[in-house]
Amino acid sequence: MANVSPTRGDITSHPDASEMRDRYARVLGGRDVALVDGPVFLLGLYCAASPWIVHYTTSQPPLVTHNLIMGIAIGLLALGFTRAPERMYGLSWAMCALGVWMIISPWVVGESPDAGVVWNNIIIGALAVILGLVCAGAAAKASKRP
Repeated sequence: MANVSPTRGDITSHPDASEMRDRYARVLGGRDVALVDGPVFLLGLYCAASPWIVHYTTSQPPLVTHNLIMGIAIGLLALGFTRAPERMYGLSWAMCALGVWMIISPWVVGESPDAGVVWNNIIIGALAVILGLVCAGAAAKASKRP
């Protein structure tokens, strides 16, 4: 009977080994912060829904629209990070800027906001800044690779 069981040989002698290694590195190259994409999307989703969750739709109408638009923007950044990470991680600094804006927006956009609205936006903004810095750090680390 013939021996048909697969044997594990050394692939370094394969003529396409270097090309396969390069392709594998390209495929996995931009996925250093794959675990950040989900939290960024969830942050955007929460930001968009927060006026109804924290119940300030009637007391702060300008902030309702503002948080909805900002949540959609953060969610779109997360989808971009997932779809084309090597191109989108340059925009992680924009996410940091969105986070800073979220922190100061209750006083700029809102009309004498109460503590719940202020803390809601501060937490969203701080998380956006932190996640943006993580993405920026991973992008910088990935660009230094040979």
